[in-house]
Amino acid sequence: MEKLNLPEVKFNTQINSKGKPEVFDIIRRKYISFTPEEYVRQSFIHFLVDHKSFPPSLMAVEKALKVNNMTKRTDIVQYDKTGKAVIIVECKAPHIKIDENTFSQAAMYNMKMKVDYLIMTNGINHYCGKIDYEKNSLVYLKDIPNFNSL
Repeated sequence: MEKLNLPEVKFNTQINSKGKPEVFDIIRRKYISFTPEEYVRQSFIHFLVDHKSFPPSLMAVEKALKVNNMTKRTDIVQYDKTGKAVIIVECKAPHIKIDENTFSQAAMYNMKMKVDYLIMTNGINHYCGKIDYEKNSLVYLKDIPNFNSL
C-alpha cells in the first residue's frame, strides 16, 4: 500500500476464503475488506485514537443516515461524552483528490448531524474545519484538535 501522511500502523490482517486481504477494524470489531479507502480509514482511526486521544468507544464507522430519502454512510463519526456527534470524517483512497465534491458530501451528511468539525482526508492530505453556525462558515484549522479540546 502507498505510504500515507499519517503515523505508520501495524494492522492485524488476514486473507479471506476468496484470497482477498482483510484488516481488523478496532471500532466495528471485525475484519473488513482491505481496499485503498479502508486503508486510509483504518490509518486515520488509529491516528485519532493513538495520537489525538479520541475514545474508540465514542466512535462510529460507516454509520448509516438518511439524507433526502437515501441511505448514506459516514466514514467516521466521533461523539462527545454526552452522545452528541461532534466530528464527521470523510475518507477517500490516496489516489482520490480532496475537492469540492468531498466537502459537499461531508456537508450533506452534516445537514442531519450538525457537528462542530468536518475532516476530509485521502491519507496524504487532511483538511479540518470548524463550523461556525452563526456566520454560516467553515474555518480551516492548522491541526486536528485533540479530543479533550473539542
